Amino acid sequence: MTHKVALVTGASSGIGEDAARRLRQAGFTVYGAARRTDRMKGLAASGVRALALDVTDDASAEAAVAEIIAAEGRIDVLVNNAGYGSYGALEDVPLDEARAQIDVNLFGLARMTRLVLPHMRAQRSGTIVNISSMGGRFATPLGAWYHASKYAVEGLSDALRLELNRFGIEVVVIEPGSIRTEWGAIAADKLRATSLKGPYAEQAAAIVKVLQRSSEPGTRMASSPSVVGKAVAAAATARRPRTRYRVGMGARPLVFLSKVLPDRAFDALVKRGSGSPA
Repeated sequence: MTHKVALVTGASSGIGEDAARRLRQAGFTVYGAARRTDRMKGLAASGVRALALDVTDDASAEAAVAEIIAAEGRIDVLVNNAGYGSYGALEDVPLDEARAQIDVNLFGLARMTRLVLPHMRAQRSGTIVNISSMGGRFATPLGAWYHASKYAVEGLSDALRLELNRFGIEVVVIEPGSIRTEWGAIAADKLRATSLKGPYAEQAAAIVKVLQRSSEPGTRMASSPSVVGKAVAAAATARRPRTRYRVGMGARPLVFLSKVLPDRAFDALVKRGSGSPA
């Protein structure tokens, strides 16, 4: 293929790591970026170029994009994957933690997009791939700030698609279902720290178990990160990619049911699925 360059954020594990590998296999020059480059030795051995990046820091983000442009002269694909799940009852989660969740999942994504857009506009081409979640289309208990961040990613992406079409730039949203990564364990840890005591303790204990199980090796309640990596590669290589890709355990049926069921009926379904008390 013609020399094309991709930048994947949050590439040190899980979805980001798989996406970086698949883009490399598809012929891209791939920069895998994360705060901890020591966790990317395996990626580097496969030909992915490891890059230090904190998406919440202006100087770090600017330096990362400048390094790629200086070396390659272009960026064709940006995969905004960096993110995490901060769970806990709205009443319990400190606002500083809420701001951190929005900063990583939304403003970090926007920061990286703003930095690559001048280069994509100059070349009149490019693809922005935003990793959202089925949790950007419906909510689960005790995930208010996580869902707020992903709902915002959905709206931002829709507006961005309308803005950038005339410049030849595609905007794609990927909405994974339950994926077997560190995400579930991290969200469970956050939930333990915030709501395992007090009025939400019973609900929190039930949801901690579900989140923790989703990260366990071999679990049947989550899909491999490869299903998301494949969708990223498909979007990056398509002449006209779909605007949304729903992949992984539960994503398609649950998003569909969230649209067709009355709110209270869907609420009951989500509460049963999360083990949440009535």
